[in-house]
Amino acid sequence: MDSGRSLAVASRRPVLGLLTCLWFLAPVILSPFGIFDSVGCGVRADEPRGSDLHRRRFVNAVSNRRDNGDMLQLFRPWASQTGGSVVQVVVDGTPVCLGMVVSKEGFVLTKRSELSGDPIRVRLPDSRLIAARVSAVRRESDLALLKIDAAPDDLTPIEFATSDELPIGSFLFSVGRGGSPIGLGAVSARERTINHQGRLGMFLVDSGGQATVGSVWPASGAAVAGVKEGDRIIAIDGRNETNRVRVIETLRERFPGESVRLTIDREGETMDLIAKIQDVGMMQESENDLRVNGPRSIRLSGFERVIQHDTVINPDQCGGPLVDTKGRIIGMNIARAGRVVSYALPATLLRASVDRMLAEIKAAPDEN
Repeated sequence: MDSGRSLAVASRRPVLGLLTCLWFLAPVILSPFGIFDSVGCGVRADEPRGSDLHRRRFVNAVSNRRDNGDMLQLFRPWASQTGGSVVQVVVDGTPVCLGMVVSKEGFVLTKRSELSGDPIRVRLPDSRLIAARVSAVRRESDLALLKIDAAPDDLTPIEFATSDELPIGSFLFSVGRGGSPIGLGAVSARERTINHQGRLGMFLVDSGGQATVGSVWPASGAAVAGVKEGDRIIAIDGRNETNRVRVIETLRERFPGESVRLTIDREGETMDLIAKIQDVGMMQESENDLRVNGPRSIRLSGFERVIQHDTVINPDQCGGPLVDTKGRIIGMNIARAGRVVSYALPATLLRASVDRMLAEIKAAPDEN
């Protein structure tokens, strides 16, 4: 560095130091005049300074997040228009996801992969809890249509947008039961397909023409089910499958979150094991990855079309509506896939899927 440049840099250092001091002292200097208090980020003249000042500055920094409570309240007028159609789905006493009323007859659209137990009940916007059952599914989109038993007359069906084309960067917000905005984000990628990445977590070899377990991935669905090296696959869900290639093809037809019944031969003893398909990305994660990503949905892949956005929502908040700044229902949150990655099924796909499922239900003999 030449002497002139060194002198210029050195001359700036006192100025930078002064500006830094003024930044930290500004709340103390200006608070008596009400300047900082007017925006809710200062310390009043009668409040203690010192460590309390640093605590308040930290709280203020948190409140400046994009999805802070004050910001979400700005979207409440739009959210309240949709909230009457948003319900909570409860499986075996545990809230697992949200759902949307799509028919006054009591049909609710929700996430299929979370419906892994009984009984299934739906908590309405007014907190009534009513039994429900699965009437139709769309495995390729992780959708299920529930039918509420003895549906009340005051249900309000959701109205999906007729178009879901959104530029990258467009703001979106998510709505919970009762019309509370639960997250604010933006479109982060163009609409696309998320390829199916479901795996059971075992490496198969061909031993005498029979599919045999060569190794098991730690913490995989196979490992949790008790599959061991040397086990021979006899059948899958009661259907005889012994050829290695055929066993692999059959298992890869299953989506994350689905369970399979493996009939195996272990040293001459036949037994059945129930194993759950997992997303391959989750099986490969380290503990640090898990901490960074936080809780995620059971199913992270295998969606024919999704809108990717960066809203931070919990897995049990999926299944609810995704709304644009015009108040249009442009999608349904279908998966929390990463720290700042969430997927939503677009409105056009939802409309077509609901129409097909309702038509199937109407045509079924037991529904006439």
